[in-house]
Amino acid sequence: MNKVQLTQSVQKTVTGIPGFDFIADGGMPAGRTALVAGSAGSGKTIFAAQFLAEGIRQLDERGVFVTFEERPEDIRRNMMSFGWDIGNWEAEKSWAFVDVSPEPSHEVAEVGDYDFGALLARIEHAVRSIGAKRVVLDSIGAIFGHFSNKKRVRHELFRIASALKDLEVTAVLTGERTDQYGEIARHGIEEFVADGVIILRNILEEEKRRRTIEILKFRGTTHRKGEYPFTVIPQEGIIVIPLSAIELKQRSGDVRVTSGNEPLDRMCGGGLFRDSIILVSGATGTGKTLLVTHFIDGGAAADERCLLFAFEESREQLGRNAIGWGTDFDRLEEEGKLRVVCEYPEAASLEDHLIHVKQQIEDFKPNRIAVDSLSALERIATVRGFREFVLGITSFIKHQEIIGLFTATTPSLTGGMSVTESHISSITDSIILLRYVELFGAMRRGITVLKMRGSTHEKEIRELVIDGQGMHIGGRFRNVTGILAGNPRQVGAEELEKLDQLFPE
Repeated sequence: MNKVQLTQSVQKTVTGIPGFDFIADGGMPAGRTALVAGSAGSGKTIFAAQFLAEGIRQLDERGVFVTFEERPEDIRRNMMSFGWDIGNWEAEKSWAFVDVSPEPSHEVAEVGDYDFGALLARIEHAVRSIGAKRVVLDSIGAIFGHFSNKKRVRHELFRIASALKDLEVTAVLTGERTDQYGEIARHGIEEFVADGVIILRNILEEEKRRRTIEILKFRGTTHRKGEYPFTVIPQEGIIVIPLSAIELKQRSGDVRVTSGNEPLDRMCGGGLFRDSIILVSGATGTGKTLLVTHFIDGGAAADERCLLFAFEESREQLGRNAIGWGTDFDRLEEEGKLRVVCEYPEAASLEDHLIHVKQQIEDFKPNRIAVDSLSALERIATVRGFREFVLGITSFIKHQEIIGLFTATTPSLTGGMSVTESHISSITDSIILLRYVELFGAMRRGITVLKMRGSTHEKEIRELVIDGQGMHIGGRFRNVTGILAGNPRQVGAEELEKLDQLFPE
């Protein structure tokens, strides 16, 4: 079934564009026209072509592409990067072009009255000749550049929209806009021609680009409100990331797994929950990557598959450090227990990284995942975009019932009360803090479990020692206070005795 009945009067046609049909509550209104508006480079032509391509590939629905600007040969060449062989579809009578693009040597002269009767006849012929169910007009804004009588153009566009409705096709019209949050379309007419309006944005915020999509209206039917991030992937096209698809319905069990360090397991009340998200927060050099290495080693020892995403160190550097702590990444990879994915954050957008992470999880099917570190990804995102990324990845991991361990670097060497710069700690289930402790001219390390949902845990801050064998957790800092605040000081015997009287064990 390619149509979903939502009301008694309006049906939806599945577009096939990943994520879009969710925010559209089932797809485009069937047999109607929708305007896709956006600034230059926002992805309008890609969206329109993908609407036809997915109709052919997924639903065997044929399509007509009416081009007012680009020549058909340019569209065929450009869309090959997404794996859409338009030339082959044309040969199979699944795709047809109506070429209205101007010749470079010809100038369009406006003489007397005019209408689009000839254009309409060509569109109707193309639709009927291949039995098309979908039509694209890209871009209708080009029409306004040749004619001065906007009222006449609006009348003719309404005529085309009415004819498309009579042909019982679902149509996409693309139009340009000059501002990301200004007028819907450049000429102020296009949005009134269509039954639906979809806005694509390519926003520059804090020197970072972020693509979003918004359904402004669908006449007579429902859709999700607000902006949703999307990305454009080679060989795939547009992928919408509907964060509203995240539902708090994941199961939660009481099965515990090891962190790879027995004393840390005891601090956590007997281990980590198998379907939980753990955040390890600390300054640079406090042992976050080492804790990740123990986490992987503990999983491999239990015959679990581990997936490590590293955004700060190369595969060779990670392997060298791990072997110094007694963990052989090469051997684990050969045994199929480990996969290491190393990428610079700047190599792609945050949405691209999210899609890639999901693809790696679906391909490798791990039992546990580590991301080292989230802080590196903050460099390429706004605060809102970063929170959406963390929400998307944590929700996906929990729905897969996989344990995830993320690291985050705090801005201060000796502490501070903020767990992360973007305050994402509320999204995670457990938080382990690593801190430097300066005592008598020497730097020592401390570790504590700040929170653990659904379980008791130790409240003490214990000393953390790192040597050639890895991480060792010692006794608590009994006579030191102010560690988490970044101002540790030694407590005298008299003061310690008073504290024991106030808070007896």
